[in-house]
Amino acid sequence: MNWITNYVRPRINSLFSRREVPENLWSKCPECGTMLFHRELSDNLNVCTGCDHHMPLTPRARFEALFDGGVFSEVQVPVPVPDPLHFRDQKKYPDRMKAAQKGTGEFEAMLVAEGEIDRTRIVAAAQDFTFMGGSMGMYVGNAIIAAAERAVERKLPLVLFSAAGGARMQEGILSLMQMPRTTVAVQMLKEAGLPYIVVLTHPTTGGVTASYAMLGDVQIAEPNALICFAGPRVIEQTIRETLPEGFQRSEYLLDHGMLDRVTHRKNMKDELVTILRMLTGQPPAVKGDLPAPEPEAETTAPEVSEEEAADKNG
Repeated sequence: MNWITNYVRPRINSLFSRREVPENLWSKCPECGTMLFHRELSDNLNVCTGCDHHMPLTPRARFEALFDGGVFSEVQVPVPVPDPLHFRDQKKYPDRMKAAQKGTGEFEAMLVAEGEIDRTRIVAAAQDFTFMGGSMGMYVGNAIIAAAERAVERKLPLVLFSAAGGARMQEGILSLMQMPRTTVAVQMLKEAGLPYIVVLTHPTTGGVTASYAMLGDVQIAEPNALICFAGPRVIEQTIRETLPEGFQRSEYLLDHGMLDRVTHRKNMKDELVTILRMLTGQPPAVKGDLPAPEPEAETTAPEVSEEEAADKNG
């Protein structure tokens, strides 16, 4: 009977066993625990359909949703010296960079692009929190300077989407030096009279908050985003006091005057277009394209008989 046990039964079980479902088909909302089909989640701009929780969105996916038709051109960023301090903790810094590049498919933690949103041309920069926590290193500093220089050169507004855990410790003091460098870049925009809009996403913390992320002409944030220099856990341990509910979240900061707007991700494009066109003195955006005018019908001269022509000729 061994042939039944060893051959027939496994064959029958394989025919009727459930097929394995790929792990990447579903995502779990960290806020409410709802299982979300990945296509439904991406169509909803990585916002939970159950509780409206805003999950991280990569810069490339954000730009594809922001720019008209998902079309934009990337702005080249000067590449700094790799591993200037020869830093090593549990891994070498170059090894961490390679792992982040392989995991995200991006070269660094910030992407700079130029394009149109509702036919309003802008320069945009966005940080990628999935790339080493969106940490601010020399490349991010170069990216913001490149974005500001392109905006000044083309006389365009700059929109920046921040998402970072702060300065990149693997670059030490060199990463902290990006705070004054980026502040100078923002000042270039102000001297040129160009709008600088900052959209703060979850989380924006540390030296990023202490520099370019809080220098916008208009400060907008996504709902329930953590925005701070030192986190609430550090503050609680320092002052030994219980913090108010929602402390350092978007809505709390809006109530206390640190933000101008808290805007849902779905409405962000319309909000930006309205603000940018007001600041640049442009008329409101046209939401739909008008149809092309129909060609005018050719007019033909009325037929004239030979007798009438003779009479006219006299």
